[in-house]
Amino acid sequence: MKEIFFTLGFIFIFLGGILAASFGAAADFLSDCFLNNPGSLHYSFFNGFYLKTIEDFKQDLISENESFLEVNLSEMKVKAYRAGALFKEFAVLAKGDVETWGGSALGFYKVIGGNEFGYSGISEVYMPYSLHYYGKYYIHGEPYYPNGDDLISSVSGGCIRLSTKDAEEVYEFAEIGMPLLVLAGEKDRPTFIDSESSELNNVSAESYLAADLVSGFVFSEKDPKEQLHASSVAKLMTALVVAENVDLGKSITVNSEMLQAYGSTKGLKEGESFRVVELLYPLLMESSNDAAQVLSGFLGKIRTVEMMNEKTKSMLMENSRFVDSHGFGLENVSCAQDMFQMARYLFFTKPPLLEITKGKEVRSFGGISFDIEEMANENVFFKDPDFIGGKAGYSGSTGDSGLFIFRIPLKGEERVVAIALLGSKDLKGDTQKIYQWVGENYSVF
Repeated sequence: MKEIFFTLGFIFIFLGGILAASFGAAADFLSDCFLNNPGSLHYSFFNGFYLKTIEDFKQDLISENESFLEVNLSEMKVKAYRAGALFKEFAVLAKGDVETWGGSALGFYKVIGGNEFGYSGISEVYMPYSLHYYGKYYIHGEPYYPNGDDLISSVSGGCIRLSTKDAEEVYEFAEIGMPLLVLAGEKDRPTFIDSESSELNNVSAESYLAADLVSGFVFSEKDPKEQLHASSVAKLMTALVVAENVDLGKSITVNSEMLQAYGSTKGLKEGESFRVVELLYPLLMESSNDAAQVLSGFLGKIRTVEMMNEKTKSMLMENSRFVDSHGFGLENVSCAQDMFQMARYLFFTKPPLLEITKGKEVRSFGGISFDIEEMANENVFFKDPDFIGGKAGYSGSTGDSGLFIFRIPLKGEERVVAIALLGSKDLKGDTQKIYQWVGENYSVF
């Protein structure tokens, strides 16, 4: 009898050791998947896979012995790497406030310039030892006014603020063209278990993807890299580049050339003036082509499209290309995987844009000329309490597109999930099927 108990005990211990080793080695396994295939934008794990996100590119740069800068916003540090090894860390004194339009731009950038005596025309302050990496975004020292007084604030307008001493050291370390990663923080990687209790059937979309927004875990997909007409989902990118590159409090006077797009918008008339931020409401709620044209006319139509396409590169949107600011042209293309990256970026850096897509009034630097209560919101889920934000695009000839972010209760915990669809014949129905299927089939370990 003792021998039997001994044998059974040995078996249980052996099996337990295997399970513990398996789950304990999960993080190492994920890392190995990247390093063995750094060019891939996803990697396998258990019965699903994780999409590669900006956070994962740090390991690629380390494995390739690159010198680069990392800005980690959750740790509030700038980290300098020399030949793939951490060289020095610097404390971040201030970053942008995501809730008030000032969120710091995340992404994969390169140092494009520097100035020991940089100057911000928006804030009218000097920014010592400024390193420029995108649009109006810099790493710099403690700002001060022309009279020598320090600018005192707990947050920045989106730049990364260091002590002037540290900024000088980072400035001397950096080189033009050096990779620069701006990260929200390290990704959590929970284990998702598929109960396989049902199959996801009868989704009409030509392409779709449903994935956990924080970890990048893919619950379901269909041809996620296929380029298809993005239609009005393109307006999210228009709104993003405007929000990151324009003073939202500035006024725009509408002229006739700005009102040549397909369709018309109530209240948007030649000769009327609006602050930039006000135009984001008809753009993202009514899907106004006029509002898109007015905003791009302010920035310059050609320059706006250039900025939209430049932004895709820093966000890992490899298969996206835009030719106008409203998405009406059929040459505006994207894919479900790219749209997920856009959702992730908006969630972490520009939540006010997502609030507007739900018809919510956000900080607007004054009143809003448009009656948002009377606006017809084209985003079909704006009344759903679990809807965080997103955009619908309707195009009868090529099928509809949509990018929607929800809170979905899984068995174990609630998760934030992005659902991207293109070429759909039933945008609302397809999204609801995917939403329900994810909630019914997955649990979090």
